[in-house]
Amino acid sequence: MKNRYKASLLALFVLILCSTISSCRRHDRVVNTSFYYWKTVYKANKTEAAWLSHFHARKLYVRMMDVDMDESGAIPIPVSPINFQDKLPDTVEIVPVVFIVNNILKTTSRSQLDVLARNIVRFVNGKVQQAGKTSFNELQIDCDWTASTRESYFYLLGQLRQVKELKTKTISATLRLHQIKNQKGSGIPPVNRVMLMCYNMGNLRKYGRQNSILDMSELKKYLGDNVKAYPIPVDVGLPLFSWAVAFRDQQYIGISKRVHLADLNDTAQFTINGNNFYTAKTNLPAYGLKANDEIRWEDISAKNMQAAAGYLSPLIKADTLNIIYFHLDEAIIKTYTYEDLEKTAHLFH
Repeated sequence: MKNRYKASLLALFVLILCSTISSCRRHDRVVNTSFYYWKTVYKANKTEAAWLSHFHARKLYVRMMDVDMDESGAIPIPVSPINFQDKLPDTVEIVPVVFIVNNILKTTSRSQLDVLARNIVRFVNGKVQQAGKTSFNELQIDCDWTASTRESYFYLLGQLRQVKELKTKTISATLRLHQIKNQKGSGIPPVNRVMLMCYNMGNLRKYGRQNSILDMSELKKYLGDNVKAYPIPVDVGLPLFSWAVAFRDQQYIGISKRVHLADLNDTAQFTINGNNFYTAKTNLPAYGLKANDEIRWEDISAKNMQAAAGYLSPLIKADTLNIIYFHLDEAIIKTYTYEDLEKTAHLFH
């Protein structure tokens, strides 16, 4: 009995020690909260500024432009560039983000990519000045590259590094789930950090009651050891957005940007079917809908985000982690509380 008692005490001691060590390791990580800004016009907003201040966000990841081919299909050009009507807060540094349309990489030559790299930096520098900043420390490139375009994309990333202004700066890239799962085919981009996009993971166009923004079962299919084995520091992007996915005769017809949840709950206009499905009672031209069109409302609860954070946290190796929420917009963030995001960040420590 005495030996059994000693063995039990020893086991308990080991358990407490392991728990303590694990706890210490978890809290060694530095976790920074940041946001994307994905609108074409930047205006100062008190609510958005309050969120940046509350979370001591030192960075704002601002989409500068898309890059696509011109009408002739011959030259890459900036599309829908942002216009800064106000200056960014002094306390926040800007991280310019440039979205590269994957299809342009199928036809651009290396000499065109050389020119594109220089043009991107020149354009970004101009926009950074417009935002009231003298410089920036990180440039992020967003592209849904594939095995067939990775050579051109990685070459472009390499050429960006050769531009004088970027030689000592951080270059990061977004990383989609299929790219982290298929590392052999997709390759590892030649950048300093990657931002893992933990959203837009389901089949948006498929009729049904699934949530295409964030689905834990889908997330687990792609990540796990693929995150642990990734050779570049991984940051995490989490969704702060919602949308109305429209179907006609069970066929996808688009995202109805004019429909909001309050509209869907108006029983004079929609039948509430449960499980976030709604049916238009009559033709609703203001929303681009016809009678009997169906809407699947998709959003992300704080509980969803925290489930994703709890799953991802032990997979991340980096000692410093940036959580970047998509995106900073008053209409979106007012549906959450500070505590919602604080709890999410705490799970990553």
